[in-house]
Amino acid sequence: MAENNETPESADKPESETPAEEETSAEQPETVQESPGSKEIDKDARMWAMICHLSALAGLVVPVIGCIIGPLIIWQIKKEEFSFVDEQGKEAVNFQISMLLYLLISAIIWIPLTFVCIGVLIPVAISIFDVVFLLIAAVKANNGEHYRYPLTIRFIK
Repeated sequence: MAENNETPESADKPESETPAEEETSAEQPETVQESPGSKEIDKDARMWAMICHLSALAGLVVPVIGCIIGPLIIWQIKKEEFSFVDEQGKEAVNFQISMLLYLLISAIIWIPLTFVCIGVLIPVAISIFDVVFLLIAAVKANNGEHYRYPLTIRFIK
């Protein structure tokens, strides 16, 4: 006993209609319009953006200005090649300038506050804040997400 896999509707249609249906589907290929925000970011751009954020750790080697010089160099080298690195490089440089400014302000007010025993904690807290958000930004950039640092003064737009 042989089974018939054809449905009654497909058996009733003449063969001439089937090619016409295929032609109309071939004429109108399915195209998905992607918005600029949904476009996947290139692997190299994500890597360079992550390096840009992590290069701020150069401040551990060259105190005071190393944290700004590292992201600034990477950003200047790769900003023309990758728009994602341009955006994230500006964020990294702005954040590091802001953190340096906050540290300098805390150093100025450090002496009077040491008598209250909180003067030592402020620069330490700012440094921890800097490293934690730097690492968060590096991970987000590696995932291709656009990240904006908190408490950042936007010097470079």
